[in-house]
Amino acid sequence: KPDKRVFCPYCSQHLKTRPEGEVLRDYCEHCEKFFYDNPLPVVSAIVVDDRNVLLVKRKNDPHKGEWCLPMGFAETGESIEASALRELLEETGILGKIINLVDVVSGYSKMYGDLIFITYEAEQIDGNATPGDDAAEVRFFPFKEMPKLALASNTRAISAYLRSKQEYWAIIDSFSRSAGIAGAKGEDYLSDKLLRL
Repeated sequence: KPDKRVFCPYCSQHLKTRPEGEVLRDYCEHCEKFFYDNPLPVVSAIVVDDRNVLLVKRKNDPHKGEWCLPMGFAETGESIEASALRELLEETGILGKIINLVDVVSGYSKMYGDLIFITYEAEQIDGNATPGDDAAEVRFFPFKEMPKLALASNTRAISAYLRSKQEYWAIIDSFSRSAGIAGAKGEDYLSDKLLRL
């Protein structure tokens, strides 16, 4: 667990504990101020190219040498969406655009304490996949051939993403199959017209 707070960051006095409602919190008697321990927000991005997902091999601990989504901590003064795009660019060299929110889940880290994992779907709009500051390697993997992911939150988010795309991909696949049949028989199906549109 992260180090326990001992001194007040404002006056340097030793902190006491005092109940606030039903919660026992750090308290500075000199400043008459409570201190709060809130979960840290961790952002990640799912970037997909032709049903291949972008993963990062971690360069540093925790989970050094393991694969995960491009991710990192949100910074004070930036939106959660901007944090996800910044981490994507820093770790992979890819400039992205947020498409939608995929998943939010609580978690715990021995190193950082309580966390909130927020995962977005993002579209690549520029750049090339190149390992950045915290990445040893960056690669697109077919969903069925992904390595084991370092974090359960990433696995959960990818499962949620795949569920959200299941019907859409089934429609696209049916169009492709219909187009193949139509081409063979010289016919023109509605799906062919939609594909051309």
